[in-house]
Amino acid sequence: MTLHSLAASPTHSVWDNTLPPRLHIAPGDTVAIQCVDASGAQIHPGMSVERYLQIDRTRIHALTGPIHIDGAQPGDVLQIDILETRHHGWGWSSILEGFGFLKDHFKDPCLFHWTLDADTTRSLAPAIVPLRAFPGVMGVARTEPGSFRTRPPGPFGGNLDVRELTAGATLYLPVFVPGALFSCGDGHAAQGDGEVCVNGIECPLDLTLRFRLHKQQPLTGPIVESSTALAPDSNPDSWVVLTTGPDLAEDARAATLRMIDLLVTRWAFTPVHAYILCSVAMRLRLSQVVNEPIHTVSAAISKSILPPRTLFPTS
Repeated sequence: MTLHSLAASPTHSVWDNTLPPRLHIAPGDTVAIQCVDASGAQIHPGMSVERYLQIDRTRIHALTGPIHIDGAQPGDVLQIDILETRHHGWGWSSILEGFGFLKDHFKDPCLFHWTLDADTTRSLAPAIVPLRAFPGVMGVARTEPGSFRTRPPGPFGGNLDVRELTAGATLYLPVFVPGALFSCGDGHAAQGDGEVCVNGIECPLDLTLRFRLHKQQPLTGPIVESSTALAPDSNPDSWVVLTTGPDLAEDARAATLRMIDLLVTRWAFTPVHAYILCSVAMRLRLSQVVNEPIHTVSAAISKSILPPRTLFPTS
């Protein structure tokens, strides 16, 4: 079990399964990863909104990676344990014409700067915002050949913007190409459900991640095992199924069906009893609604109501 380090530069801002790996690791290894902010280090504290409007938007979601996991093959599951996250004391949020959940209501550009203490920020007085740093983007390379912008998430993970992915959480992703080719970035010091103005508190972020591999296990999309340290306004100590797509109602149905399948296959519920349990105990949320046309819906059930178990055999 080896500890590696991976600096942010050079970053990439597309999913492309021909990108050469910047690091080769073995299953069980840990990587200390540096990530610049989502702008690709183009935004800095005190920057004017006029300068912000001139940044190169092809560099948005500047990601660190890819990381090649030895032995990973299509049909495997990659387990990513988030051991530590650390922001750098500053961040930003913005409003840009034509973007955001309320883009027809808020059209004037805005760039807001945050000063971050260890666990809170008072920059938007009188609010005191708790900080729970996490990477907005964690994903593996897609099956399809070609170069794809990182804004839409998918079964491969990507721009999920799910605030449960803080230190102590675990993300499970299906593998689509040899080596998995994992990348991450888009650090957030805090984010509300929906990420409605199109940003959380965007920030550079240092991550420590451990990678494990589960050979030939069925998984159709991301699952999160959340941390016990989350506040109740998130989904602490829960199993969280993530579904992405262009229709919120259909995405919510798909997330519910995936949760039912999880309860049936892992806890031996009958489908009808799993459906009833979802109706009385599941939390169904919009994790992000701004990466149009693709949204992220999360369905969560607290671990406290289920017998403890692991999703996959230890490997």
